[in-house]
Amino acid sequence: MNSKHSYLMDAYSRQEISFASGSGIRLWDNDGVEYIDAISGVAVTSLGHSHPEIASAIAEQASQLMHTSNLFKIDWQERLGEKLCSISGMERAFFCNSGAEANEAALKLARLHANANNVSDPVVVVMEGSFHGRTLATLSATGNPAVHCGFSPLVPGFMHIPFNDIESIHRLADQVPNIVAVLVEPVQGEGGVNAASQEFMQTIQHLCHEKNWLFMVDEVQTGMGRTGAWFGHQNVDVKPDVITLAKALGNGFPIGSCLARGRAAKLISPGKHASTFGGNPLACRVGCSVVDIMERDKIPANALIQGKRLLQGLKTELGDHSEVLAIRGEGLMIGIELSNPCESLVQRALVEHRILINVTRKNIIRLLPPLICNENETDEIVARVSDLVRKTSSH
Repeated sequence: MNSKHSYLMDAYSRQEISFASGSGIRLWDNDGVEYIDAISGVAVTSLGHSHPEIASAIAEQASQLMHTSNLFKIDWQERLGEKLCSISGMERAFFCNSGAEANEAALKLARLHANANNVSDPVVVVMEGSFHGRTLATLSATGNPAVHCGFSPLVPGFMHIPFNDIESIHRLADQVPNIVAVLVEPVQGEGGVNAASQEFMQTIQHLCHEKNWLFMVDEVQTGMGRTGAWFGHQNVDVKPDVITLAKALGNGFPIGSCLARGRAAKLISPGKHASTFGGNPLACRVGCSVVDIMERDKIPANALIQGKRLLQGLKTELGDHSEVLAIRGEGLMIGIELSNPCESLVQRALVEHRILINVTRKNIIRLLPPLICNENETDEIVARVSDLVRKTSSH
């Protein structure tokens, strides 16, 4: 569409390029120019673009049945719930349409847990630098003042502590009697690709068990193989009460899920929570296909292997660059921290290097390539990103 006037709300700072097709890790714009996608629609298309099995599942299910509502049993929803509980160790699943909705469900579980334990004015502990969504409750939980601007008064009931600060969580445990849950990301994506330490996560788990809090892990970005395991929390050997998922679960088709076990799995009863579109036959069949493909093709293991290759390649190429402060990551989730703001690199990467990247926290290049990358494709990402960064000092 070439019209200068857009009827869309001005919610996004969009690049002018529009893509017409994709295959695997590659995209083509309306002029047929080829690009490497190193962000996967922000950790969504983890099996790559136009995956033939996903496309086939969508087409076949759309021709049979798309929606009936949750007033009736949905077989594909039952199957996906079983698959997700099997790989996560959870017991029950609730299906919705996005990561924000999944986190809303988790926060409602925290409130129900408070109610069940006669806790008034309940508090959920959340992290500075976190990101949990754009609804009023999830942006209130988010530890980034920039997303709060203009939306006061925020939803009460959240206390933010520094990420990976064990002393702070112990201090709150001693001083705040009405805590009911902790919500934490295994790796902060929007926060700059910062991983939670094993000691920090295990401390949270211990306190949750000791204090009767819910241990809730936001795996919206880290889940479904991104960090080299099915879920990011598995890398630090903890087992939460609640897990939230979305993004890669549908490989581009909107779906989210809130998984729970133990006491948390029993909190939802009819009338307590719902989603009109959540868990419809089409979305859940896609989710089942994603899980099956990831299991069959050992996608989390490939993410671990290629993630190490990508991280080492970038460190080799850029480790001594004067403007590179750090290169870090888990699996195929990489952050390159620069000494200066670098938002302009997003457009330069597109125009000059034909690669899609993302910049978060103003100075951190975030890479989230599809988990199906092979060695040659990983090396190609290293080459293009390294060339981009090396040329930053000349601009």
